[in-house]
Amino acid sequence: MTQHIPHRQLRFFMTAVAPCPYLPGMTERKVFANLPFSDGAHVNDELTHAGFRRSQNIAYRPACDACDACVSVRLPVPEFSFSRSQRKILNRNEDLSRDLVEAEATTEQFDLLKRYLAHRHPGGGMTDMGWSDYVSMVEDTAVRTHLIEYRLPSSDGGPGDLVAVTLTDLLSDGLSMVYSFYDPELTRRSLGVFAILDHIRQAATVRLPYVYLGYWVQGSPKMEYKAQFRPLEALRPMGWTRL
Repeated sequence: MTQHIPHRQLRFFMTAVAPCPYLPGMTERKVFANLPFSDGAHVNDELTHAGFRRSQNIAYRPACDACDACVSVRLPVPEFSFSRSQRKILNRNEDLSRDLVEAEATTEQFDLLKRYLAHRHPGGGMTDMGWSDYVSMVEDTAVRTHLIEYRLPSSDGGPGDLVAVTLTDLLSDGLSMVYSFYDPELTRRSLGVFAILDHIRQAATVRLPYVYLGYWVQGSPKMEYKAQFRPLEALRPMGWTRL
């Protein structure tokens, strides 16, 4: 397979040193590039395979001098087998509707995001996100992306209450879960885990081999949940290997 070469050479930049959001007492730096609008989808594919993550129209990856705890991880869909506890989570949420919608922001989604951030990530970098910031997060991109909305059953025939949303990129070899948020009060449903399990089912249905989960950070309570999914592949200097 030939490697895609963008029409214009990418320019990479470094951020300033900042406190690490995952490991107390550590600092972080990122290398990033602006995704071109002309062939952003292809470039996003290549950079995701190289361990980058997308945020709006920017692709970034950690470039910390003294730490390499952030590891890109993905799930090999054909080899994945749901555990007993994961099947229970799927069954517990079988009553939810799932709708693939265009990457267009709504106030209903934004209200759910604000409740999620206030409960799960108080004081985090996204807590002060305004409406225009959310619109940019969802709509400001030239890649193949969409939203998945999960809703409770409706009692009147209309749309049920929105309880979870994922912003998902479609890659050449998989689905990349860019960001997920959900109703923080519905703890018994394990909606964060359910969204990943549902993406595994989606990828299997359309015969895509991978679901990309972003970064796993060993020792970070915020990221530890990703290690419960097995098998899991991690991007190492020699390429993608089984974690």
